[in-house]
Amino acid sequence: MTDAALPLLARIADALERLAPAPPAAPDFASGRLFRHEPASGGFVPAPDYPMPLDLLIGVERQKDRFVENLRRFALGLPCNHVLLWGVRGTGKSSLTKSAFMGMAAEHATLKLIEVDRDEVTALPPLFDLLRARSERFVVLCDDLSFEDGAAAAKALKSALEGGVAGPPENVLFVATSNRRHLMPRDHVETQGAIAAAENAEEEMSVSDRFGLWIGFPPMDQPTYLAAIHGYADRFGLEVENLERRALQWSQLRGARSGRVAWQFIRDLAGELGVNLPA
Repeated sequence: MTDAALPLLARIADALERLAPAPPAAPDFASGRLFRHEPASGGFVPAPDYPMPLDLLIGVERQKDRFVENLRRFALGLPCNHVLLWGVRGTGKSSLTKSAFMGMAAEHATLKLIEVDRDEVTALPPLFDLLRARSERFVVLCDDLSFEDGAAAAKALKSALEGGVAGPPENVLFVATSNRRHLMPRDHVETQGAIAAAENAEEEMSVSDRFGLWIGFPPMDQPTYLAAIHGYADRFGLEVENLERRALQWSQLRGARSGRVAWQFIRDLAGELGVNLPA
């Protein structure tokens, strides 16, 4: 072999490495409690603990009770159901999931939460297969789920939840949030032919059937909104005149009343008063 051939061989080796990269390292779930899945690398990136305590979520007591009980059963290895949290934006669907998880994880060290992007739905079957082989118990959260791509994503999710011949993974609880109860966009259905629309609607309904627990989040009325404002203000020692009037003006400017709008008002007020809050 001549020295002149060495650079060529090095380039060939680099090309082969790119075509067949080394398998990803085994996930280190001991490094945290919350993780974000990176589909490109197959890795799990640790995320900071969620700072919002569950008792600060006001106006969703019924939803909290149902979700926490289902999560408790999962943590104990008892029968439970995959969960769909649906309702208008900003009502606390994702916050409830993470806050309840943090409270439960404090009592169950093997409980982990993995957040996946909604565009990653088609990659869920191999992810669930990987998690199945682990000793930990995983809450897999998909925020703002919808089947923009139609039946393909719906079929992938159904496959992940069913688990094929091996059955569903016993150590995975799938939680999805959505702004609408029906996950297929209406305009997507209306632009299809009658047969295709009917088939996709049937596929969507068959996926919806896999969520044994549906929890709805209605719009927040004014008394509940103000109760949330007072709850936050009392918790963080924010004292100001005309608190309710200012909070209502804030919601009118935003055109909505919700837990998110209440929290944004409180953050603005805390900044004005020089008080630090959880992120």
